[in-house]
Amino acid sequence: MYQRVGQSAYKADMSATVQLANYLNRPEKSFKSVHVAGTNGKGSTSHMLASVFQEAGYKTGLYTSPHLKDFRERIKINGEMIPKKNVSEFVEKHKSYFEKNQLSFFEMTVGLAFDYFRKEKVDIAIIEVGMGGRLDSTNIITPEVSVITNIGLDHTQFLGNTLEKIASEKAGIIKNDIPVVIGETLPETKQVFEQIASERNASIAFAEKMDSSNYTSDLKGTYQKKNLKTVLAAIKVLQKKGWDISEENMKAGLLKTIKNTGLMGRWQVLRESPKVICDTAHNKDGLQFVMKQLATETYEKLHIVLGVVNDKDLGSVLPLFPKNATYYFCKPKIPRGLDASLLLSQARGFGLVGEDYISVKNAYLAALDIAATKDLIFVGGSTFVVAEVV
Repeated sequence: MYQRVGQSAYKADMSATVQLANYLNRPEKSFKSVHVAGTNGKGSTSHMLASVFQEAGYKTGLYTSPHLKDFRERIKINGEMIPKKNVSEFVEKHKSYFEKNQLSFFEMTVGLAFDYFRKEKVDIAIIEVGMGGRLDSTNIITPEVSVITNIGLDHTQFLGNTLEKIASEKAGIIKNDIPVVIGETLPETKQVFEQIASERNASIAFAEKMDSSNYTSDLKGTYQKKNLKTVLAAIKVLQKKGWDISEENMKAGLLKTIKNTGLMGRWQVLRESPKVICDTAHNKDGLQFVMKQLATETYEKLHIVLGVVNDKDLGSVLPLFPKNATYYFCKPKIPRGLDASLLLSQARGFGLVGEDYISVKNAYLAALDIAATKDLIFVGGSTFVVAEVV
């Protein structure tokens, strides 16, 4: 699995997915969809969209990745995870095909999700891209609207080492004659999106122009304001296409995203006294927003439980973290996790002071043991660190 072992598990090729879709009798053709890509915010945006559709009374599928606690979080209908029985029966039925064709974990999961959405006759499914866009397994759908939240320098070993190259990969989800919504632009990326949309005769809308002052979400990170604008812009396009979504549906959906979809790990407060906050932000752009919000919190002392994966560009990430904190360095429990001792030695070079621990659990318990009631503990650096604490 890519999430566990990294680059060696990544397949830059859609042929196996296309073959799988044909084998399953093209389940992706049986339901309407919204396709969501981007460097940051695509998970939150997908969950907000799903919540709005649920409030509008539509039977709504939601496919996202990675999961935090349970594999079945990836595949939901109206906020309910796919039953265990459906997963095991699907694998049992198609196991010989998977083995014969050496399908990846992600390819199998996409097949499972699309087959389940067809079986359950969803009205619409919100489909989050795994990574990139052009060669992602989810890119076999023809959606009602394509959404690209933003572009940042992440997964550069797969998607390219410039913003233009990454934008081009993400823009691979733009389809002929299908409208596209762009959440945020940079001078380097806007022209890429405009050019590809023009070539494919896809109308393009920029969410930055949206007025979101009348809307509030239960997702409390300050960075969610940009995601909220992206959702509103996408809903506007969908309304024009005939989807019956009222103002009340939009407001209720945005306010009940966590309740309706079960989203976890986005500026999530786990407890008070001491206050514990976790966030899955793990690249430069995402962490910049999170660290900015962390700086607005009130506390006596700051404790940070920090772990990362071994292909992370620490030179761009570690300078973002505050020096006036005590650090508890740890390794997420996956093969791709970076050893805590290596993270500690790198962090010292950026003035971050603390100790390394043998596990995320030990690091977190140490922080809870040391922190006073008016202190703040932040847990992050990797989705997988948050997963072990949530």
